[in-house]
Amino acid sequence: MAKVAFIGLGVMGYPMAGHLKTKGQHDVTVYNRTQARAEKWVAEFGGQHAPTPQEAASGKDFVFACVGNDDDLREVTIGGQGAFREMSKGAIFIDNTTASAEVARELGEKAETRGFGFLDAPVSGGQAGAENGVLTVMVGGPEDEFARAKPVIDSYARMVGHMGAHGAGQLTKMINQICIAGLVQGLAEGVSFGKKAGLDIEKVFDVISKGAAGSWQMENRYKTMNAGKYDFGFAVDWMRKDLRICLEEADRNGAALPVTALVDQFYKDVQAMGGKRWDTSSLLARLEK
Repeated sequence: MAKVAFIGLGVMGYPMAGHLKTKGQHDVTVYNRTQARAEKWVAEFGGQHAPTPQEAASGKDFVFACVGNDDDLREVTIGGQGAFREMSKGAIFIDNTTASAEVARELGEKAETRGFGFLDAPVSGGQAGAENGVLTVMVGGPEDEFARAKPVIDSYARMVGHMGAHGAGQLTKMINQICIAGLVQGLAEGVSFGKKAGLDIEKVFDVISKGAAGSWQMENRYKTMNAGKYDFGFAVDWMRKDLRICLEEADRNGAALPVTALVDQFYKDVQAMGGKRWDTSSLLARLEK
């Protein structure tokens, strides 16, 4: 059992912190910007909550964070009451936020100079994966720190992979989102085409999902897409944030992402339709408007 802090109890962080307490049997202190949510978490799982990230991190072996973006991450780490102010020597900060590789390298360097570890560890699997404790975690940072942190991360993960130095976890997550963007657009077009052709969508996808066209997105989303239901996963607003990170990194490294850029604009259209909080499969709604 380790002494653990978890910063950020959103739709992902709330259940992830819960698994650290229930499955991992760790001593967990949580922090959330809205204190009422932290109090709710403690009432459900036990443990304790702290009024600031700094106080949550004090004396902990591992400090996790899952917040919104680069600015939020800097605030809870190196801000006025940030966790880095109280991190113990030899402790490890594990960031589950989907953020830029740039901020991962920045915080990794700051942590190293202060005598503790930092791992960028973005996750994939969505809200359902977080709730069921079966997330995929892509980790960047020193290998020895990864080896120490992995048994704790395992509490909420199905797959945990060490991808390389600081920033490599975030770069891997960018590839994950790039691949998903093209897959979901292809699935949306397939469903739309099948409807226009007058086919039984259930029969079509029951067959083709078992062949070369099959994917997680197809298995888990074609039925809800066909029913016009878009509240089963990762929100469009969040996907656009992630794709922006991908496109900005591509500008830096020279990678060509024409499909990603196009799908990002399609998601912009979905936002304009009122679908900011619809899940990413709502690309079909754009085709059917």
